[in-house]
Amino acid sequence: MVDTTPWLLPEGVEEILPPQAWALETLRRAVLDLYRANGYELVFPPLLEYRDSLLMGSNEDLAAQTFTLTDPLTGRLLGIRADMTPQVARIDAHRFNTHESTRLCYCGSVLRTKPQELGGSRTLIQAGIELYGQADFASDIEVISLMLATLKTAGRQSIYLGLGHVGILDGLLALFPLTHTQQQRLLDIYERKAIPELSEFLAHEITDAVLKHCLYALAQLQGDVRILDAAQQQLASAPPAVLAAIDYLKKIADWFDQHHPEVTLYFDLSEFRGYHYHTGIVFAAYQAGVGRAIAQGGRYDRIGEALGHVRPAIGFSTDLTQLIQ
Repeated sequence: MVDTTPWLLPEGVEEILPPQAWALETLRRAVLDLYRANGYELVFPPLLEYRDSLLMGSNEDLAAQTFTLTDPLTGRLLGIRADMTPQVARIDAHRFNTHESTRLCYCGSVLRTKPQELGGSRTLIQAGIELYGQADFASDIEVISLMLATLKTAGRQSIYLGLGHVGILDGLLALFPLTHTQQQRLLDIYERKAIPELSEFLAHEITDAVLKHCLYALAQLQGDVRILDAAQQQLASAPPAVLAAIDYLKKIADWFDQHHPEVTLYFDLSEFRGYHYHTGIVFAAYQAGVGRAIAQGGRYDRIGEALGHVRPAIGFSTDLTQLIQ
């Protein structure tokens, strides 16, 4: 039976009370000062927009997480943001409209139709950065480093950095395309690490022997930096773009080994969360005892196509309420 007590909050909707409220505000100020010190300009996107504008260039998962309502003034559908990245991309495309590099940061409330995990929150205080106009190694390192600096500012220690690259699957499917339905099923299998289902899928849906071998190998390629050497061997028959993505991950690993040896690296070459959204490297930060990512991001150069201003983009976001708990 549903409890209809009028003062109860909806499931997954939380209020923040003392002393956590002050802890959250202190952290908010600290991370925004961090971003400003690194050259990022602050923007405040609106809480709601026309739904078609809000979801332009985003993926199906984000659409499912977005609350929809009707605007009483125009009759058009409005959406309450579930993620601020598409809004910041729109600001970059239509408010700045420049081909030079743009660094933007943000912090504000987002609302989701359902929690990401059982018993989780649907109301987040999302903070993050977006870097537009650069598609090089230095920009990827800059954004990942600022994500780690954000967690350090929040007092988080012993961070595990998970790394992947959607260019691996892109490179395979460029030569051996799958239907949209097949892609969705494959991505779901990879997300759940369902190896028996993967074997069945490959046996019934994939006829090319090279693709079948590579897709099965991806599910096994998880671990520390040594897994990248194994990937080069097991995927030696893959297209050059696949091997180039693996080489890029090795370059990232070498940089962190030299500059941040305290960060534990973990690689999962079947990590394709947000595959239709991201275009290159994807990354997430984890901490022992926490069963989900505490910050995550990646490169998403395709988003500009829908916005009419195609240019490189990379960013990350985190939930400040999660960081203070």
